[in-house]
Amino acid sequence: MQAEIKWQKSSFSDPGGQCIEVAEHGGGLLVRESDDPNVITTTSRARFAALTAGIKSGLFNRFTS
Repeated sequence: MQAEIKWQKSSFSDPGGQCIEVAEHGGGLLVRESDDPNVITTTSRARFAALTAGIKSGLFNRFTS
């Protein structure tokens, strides 16, 4: 029997439901977009931490319009 996956989203998420959700699973992390919950990708904690640090530092701001 597979354990239930407990998804978590940021408290900063859009109340309309547009957010990224993360769950721990199998020693790594699962990531999905709340608008399309059946599409799930996996990553390591280290890679997710690097992505989060890049977002917080503004590294990706040049990609927004």
